[in-house]
Amino acid sequence: MKALHISAVVLAALVLCSCGGRKGESREVWLASEGAGVLVFSIDRKGGLTPLDTLPRGMRLEVSPEGRTKLEGRAYLPVKYGKKGAYVAEGSLAEDPAGAVQEKTLYVRTTASIIDDTLASHVGGLARKGSELAVLGFDRLLPDGTVNRYHVQCGRAKGWLYGRYTAPTKEEASRRYDRFDEAHAKVKNSFRGGEALGCEFEPYPKLTDPARKMPDPCYAFYLPISPGNLRRIDDYIALADSTRVNAFIIDIKDNECPGYKADAMAKHSPTNYARANARQDKLYEEVVRKLHERGYWVAGRITCFKDTYFAKDHPGASISDKATGEPFLHNKSFWPSAYSRDVWQFNVELAKESVRKFGLDEINFDYVRFPDKMISIDTLVNYHNAYGESKVQAIQNFVRYACDELHPLGVYVSIDVFGESANPGYTTAYGQYWPAISNIADAICAMPYPDHFADHYYGISKPWNHPYDILKAWGARVQGRQAVTPSPAIVRTWIQAYHIMKHVDRNGIDNDASFIWKQVRGLFDAGLTGGYSTWLSSGNISVYRSQKEAYAVDFTQPSDSLKTARE
Repeated sequence: MKALHISAVVLAALVLCSCGGRKGESREVWLASEGAGVLVFSIDRKGGLTPLDTLPRGMRLEVSPEGRTKLEGRAYLPVKYGKKGAYVAEGSLAEDPAGAVQEKTLYVRTTASIIDDTLASHVGGLARKGSELAVLGFDRLLPDGTVNRYHVQCGRAKGWLYGRYTAPTKEEASRRYDRFDEAHAKVKNSFRGGEALGCEFEPYPKLTDPARKMPDPCYAFYLPISPGNLRRIDDYIALADSTRVNAFIIDIKDNECPGYKADAMAKHSPTNYARANARQDKLYEEVVRKLHERGYWVAGRITCFKDTYFAKDHPGASISDKATGEPFLHNKSFWPSAYSRDVWQFNVELAKESVRKFGLDEINFDYVRFPDKMISIDTLVNYHNAYGESKVQAIQNFVRYACDELHPLGVYVSIDVFGESANPGYTTAYGQYWPAISNIADAICAMPYPDHFADHYYGISKPWNHPYDILKAWGARVQGRQAVTPSPAIVRTWIQAYHIMKHVDRNGIDNDASFIWKQVRGLFDAGLTGGYSTWLSSGNISVYRSQKEAYAVDFTQPSDSLKTARE
């Protein structure tokens, strides 16, 4: 466990001055309370108490013991505050900063991870809504007197929990943020993904960093992990400079394709470490530096719960066959379980290391889900569900954990989801429930690729050949999901930059500039104005160049066609 560091909150704007007493008899004290604020009083001419101000606990003041007075059955001491001084109840003063926080028991308001090693982001337990917490200490006070993180014990688990996830009483902690529960109650658990109402929807504070602000709208080129692509970064920059593109998403770890020899890999996944490029970190540094010099936003993409190498290293943390106990091979890959906190820690530690090492602006987590197409074999595998969560709960809890750990670094978090997760009628079999994810992440990045929709979806014949119609119809569904999300994320959508897959339609339309333009125009016309990212697994610059005309369009301005946009 890491050492506890206490820092007192000092508000320099408040002027401290003399309030009587003989010289040398004043001493420093700290305002203390079971809540964030402490009342200070003045004494009127009749000797009565009048509330003067509410100050944040942890504030340092000077007190004169000689002025101790007893009023209304309580003892008060004079403190130096303002021009006339003030009085504070004796029980609201502490001799050291550690005594500023007086609460001994709290309750969990929002289910969240207990972190027993804050440097390594190690999860020591799950604090469930309504559970009792014994307060052992705290790390620091925020300017308003609230606690950043409490050191707590919850059952057998001991560690750190953010103060915003706590409440002073069990009644308050058990109260549900239910503004949209009527809508969530209508969502069916048809595919064993979990009940929508099993998730929690207390508004989550999005990252706001004036020094590092996500472009709005954000237009991003995707670049795969291949050194051949990254070494041509000057060519990609030259292309982007001639368009409206203002961001790049670069792979840090893809399934069976780790980017660089990260310390997090050496610690948690030796196979990923062994397969990573020994010299790639220098290339990443150069690429990110050049992009930042040109003013581009840079996100690092990390695949989470599809990672064959990690699964081979940790079969006990991976989805396994109940009959054999061996990792279960699905779609030619092994899948770490999204229930496993060891998997959570690995991916978040890798993210934190990459942010510190390369200066990334955002982490884009992909494969934040359980495997798809597993309904028929769901009962044949062991997910190693240690906390008894539903799939949608586990995914939401991971997203909260990831944002909690990354936001203090000033880095934004985006989560990739299937386009299907925007459907209002059910929670998905793989655990993605749109409002539960959007409520927490800074950006939610769906993948509604036209060739992923079945024929006549939304009543559209061959939707892959009608990219505008299908994306506009899908965007309307998204607006419905965002409307029942208390603190919705920015919607930045992955668009299809590759050709229609041949098994879908050998005669599918070309992935040219018009194909790109129609997708994005459909999104913007549906009101999804957060931007787009190009999904082209090869990152082939020749393809991007062939689509350049669309990337040069300012989609915040209306136009009837690509031809109109040209003019």
